[in-house]
This record gives sequence, structure tokens and C-alpha cells, in this order.
Amino acid sequence: MAAAVVDAHTHLFGPDVVRGREALLGREPWFGALYANPKAALAGETDLLAAMDEAGVETAVACGFPWSDPGRCRAENDVLAEASQRGGGRVAWLASVSPKHGPGAAQEAARAFALGASGLGELNADGQGFDLADPAALAPVALACIDADRPLLLHASEPLGHAYPGKGTATPDKLLAFVGAFPDLRVVLAHWGGGLPFYELMPEVAAACANVWYDTAASTYLYRPAVFRAVLDVVGPAKVLWGSDYPVLGMERFLRRSRDEAGVRADEADALFGGNARRVYALPERAGVPS
Repeated sequence: MAAAVVDAHTHLFGPDVVRGREALLGREPWFGALYANPKAALAGETDLLAAMDEAGVETAVACGFPWSDPGRCRAENDVLAEASQRGGGRVAWLASVSPKHGPGAAQEAARAFALGASGLGELNADGQGFDLADPAALAPVALACIDADRPLLLHASEPLGHAYPGKGTATPDKLLAFVGAFPDLRVVLAHWGGGLPFYELMPEVAAACANVWYDTAASTYLYRPAVFRAVLDVVGPAKVLWGSDYPVLGMERFLRRSRDEAGVRADEADALFGGNARRVYALPERAGVPS
């Protein structure tokens, strides 16, 4: 039997967001950019659990949305905390904070950590109006994570390739400037780090990224399956976290393709599909779901 699978990058929203999409489109511009199309899926707690059961995923990390309004961050953090409690920890969660609110964001991070958040994220520079290349703007949030020994998940963007809703401008150069400013901060970069792992072929970049991990969220929107083998060969199997970006991608189908088409070796699979996420997010071991 394979080790229990962890989906390290999923999303769920509270009922008021799922049912009240229209009211939020104008108030939260980044939410509007991603979800103005009524076909863009908004998943709730029961949707996520059903997808996990279908895929045979034991634990999912539910990421907070990059809200700009601190009140909305707080409300959705409570939703995620309650979902985690109801699921007996099967759903771990990352808290959302609005970094441009400085000390207030750090206070909300501390509150969320006390509620059981495994980290912060998915923060988004474009959606939340902060500059990754300006360390002072992110210092309160970064220091809150360092003090609590929690990781930070950041949205990452490719500097080229096709445009898509939510792509943004968090490109490898800006991400590298950010991680260089906070070497003690554990950072997970979503969406293969916007291509940053390929630059780890440069010794100085690899050194700067010693405390950086990459997740695979939304892979099939961005790359051929060969991206798995390419990145694993550059950074090693300890630095990649399998994540679907559910409901952007179907969890079961993406897991099947990741296993069958991505060239992951048997000796890498346990780390990639669960072990790394458990270590980075300090997730407890569970009895497991057959996979």
C-alpha cells in the first residue's frame, strides 16, 4: 500500500462566499478577476471532502484566499479552522492575512496560529497590493511566521508563457529578492515557483533558496508532465510538494496523471505525494486512506 497522500494546495470557501459570489466581485478585485465567470468553481467543505474521498487523498491543505479586506481574512480563517475541527484534522489549513495592514496582519497571523493554522497563504502580491521586492512591507508577516515556526505560501508567476486569470507578476526575480531578505523564513512557492527552481542550477540561487519548497498546483494549466522530472532532477525530491489547486484541477484526475505520466520514481513518491507536505506544514500522521 502506498503512503497516505497529502494534497498540499487546495481551496475551500465558506457558504456566504459560495452563495454570495456576486456581492464580492466588486469589493474584492482579485476575487472578481478569478471568479467573475460563473463557471469558475467555488468549493465548500463538503465538496473538498468528497473530492478527497474520490481521489484517495488522506489529508488536504486548504489555502486561504488572498483577500485585501482584513475582516474577510478573519471571517474565512474562522471558516477554515472550523472545517479542520469538524474533519478531525483531515483538512489542514493556511490562514489569510492582508500584509499591507502591517501589525494588524501579524496579529491575525498569531490568532490563526492559535486556532491551529499550519501556516499562512496563499498570499498574493498582485491581489493584495504589496511589493515582494520591498522587505519592509512584508516584515511583520514574515517575522510572525518565523516566531511561530510556520511556513508562508506565496503565489508565484511565470515571466512568460500564456496569460490566464490570476497569473500576476510574482516572477522569480521578485520571489528571490523576498526569500533573500528573510533567510530564516520557510517559504513554499506555488505553481512550481513561477520557474524559479530551474534557476537553482545556479549555485548562488540554490543557496538563497535553501529554505524554499515548490508545490505543483495547477501544473496541467502551465506545463507538460515532464516538469515533474525536470524540477526533481534540479532541486531533489525533498523540495517538491504535490498539490492539485482543487477545484481549479480535479484532484483524482491530477493525482492519477501525476503518478502515471510525470516520471516520478518509486523512491521519490512517498516524499512527493505526502511526506514533504507533512514535514513542511508539521502535519500529524494519520491512519491513512488506501490509495
